[in-house]
Amino acid sequence: MLIVENVWWLLVLIGVMILIHELGHFCAARFFDVRVETFSFGFGPRLFGFRRGETDFRFSLVLFGGYVRMAGEQAGEESVNDPRGFLAKPRWQRLLIAFAGPAMNIVLAVTLLTGLFTFRYPKPVDPNAPATIGHVLPDSPAAKAGVREGDRIVRIDGVADPGWDDVLVREIAGAQRPMAVVIERQGRQIPVMVTPVLDERTGVGNAGWSEENEIQIAAFVPGVTNAEQAGLKPGDILLAVNGQAVRSTQRLHEALRASEGKAVEILYSRQGVRNKAMVTPAYTTIQGPGRWMIGVQLEPRYVITQLPLGRAFVESVRQNFRYGSLIYQFLKGIVERRMSPKSLEGPIRIAQLSGDAAREGPGAFIGLMAMVSLNLAIFNLLPIPILDGGVILLLLVEMIMRRDLSLQVKEAVFKLGFVFLMVVVAFVLYNDISKILPPG
Repeated sequence: MLIVENVWWLLVLIGVMILIHELGHFCAARFFDVRVETFSFGFGPRLFGFRRGETDFRFSLVLFGGYVRMAGEQAGEESVNDPRGFLAKPRWQRLLIAFAGPAMNIVLAVTLLTGLFTFRYPKPVDPNAPATIGHVLPDSPAAKAGVREGDRIVRIDGVADPGWDDVLVREIAGAQRPMAVVIERQGRQIPVMVTPVLDERTGVGNAGWSEENEIQIAAFVPGVTNAEQAGLKPGDILLAVNGQAVRSTQRLHEALRASEGKAVEILYSRQGVRNKAMVTPAYTTIQGPGRWMIGVQLEPRYVITQLPLGRAFVESVRQNFRYGSLIYQFLKGIVERRMSPKSLEGPIRIAQLSGDAAREGPGAFIGLMAMVSLNLAIFNLLPIPILDGGVILLLLVEMIMRRDLSLQVKEAVFKLGFVFLMVVVAFVLYNDISKILPPG
């Protein structure tokens, strides 16, 4: 039943993405008076649909994708000489038609977060708090560089007074690349070099430090009810475990690992009142490799508020720009072979995320939809033949050359792009399955 739910919410998620993306191409084509023959949700044989004007709006057999077919789109077609055909239009118009799909996905991402933030904006308790380290893993790059808990990062890679978002972006994208860090400890500034290692499980950089924060319970982990049975609730703030202050999620994980299944005493705060609970960890593989858990999902403490429309739009643009920059840094790291493509998520993993977000609530699902929409826009803008970015690149080349590339060159380029795309699809499917299967 859980699998069916996940697939349903995946179809809802990608359905909106595809509709908005293809609607961008469709509207731009109609604006420039290009005849659109087909608007298809899905690929393959036609299942059902309707015709309006000169366009066949259809649902096709394979629902994972969609396309807009324009008259005279490929050289050699009978309609190639149609004055309303795609190739009959000036190159700048064709370029805008190709760009319109990803542009609509960017607009969707910004619009979704803007709307969400006007109703529900998770504001940090102290948004201007300095980047203070709450935990350092033993033998990690940060520990080897001499970084300690309580140190404040005052400069990283030339950025003064960074927030933790700045630190996180550079850590994730900085696998195997030394970062110049200046930390402040007891009034003294100490320069250190921290080189994040490549995390084999996630495929991104990991320095082994985490932010100092108040940690609260976001939700319970399905299938592990220990914390729930002990009386803990979402929204409870964790203060200490076995007498040790909890200022990061890693501190709790360390304490549970050290307990080896013995009950731990958890001090927590609920609506300003302190309480204690004895919780016995359970060893489980529900969230990846086997580890001791008490069945809670943790997050930094925040306050739910609502933003005026103008501020919500500005914050939406800021977050989308930051996330887009992170995607760029990640892709750059893959090209430079500093980062692993294992962190790429395929349809199986996105289905899991879709189901989890839908069960968590509308806010989580809308946030995931915005993130996937931005991912889709950036992926489609990559200069890979068969994608929108490849079409745009070829048009730019032709605009510079002031003549069309030969039909043979275009066919060869698109065949190469198709093969590359199929290899990527096969890899992400294999990657998704390997993350689900238990280690051999």
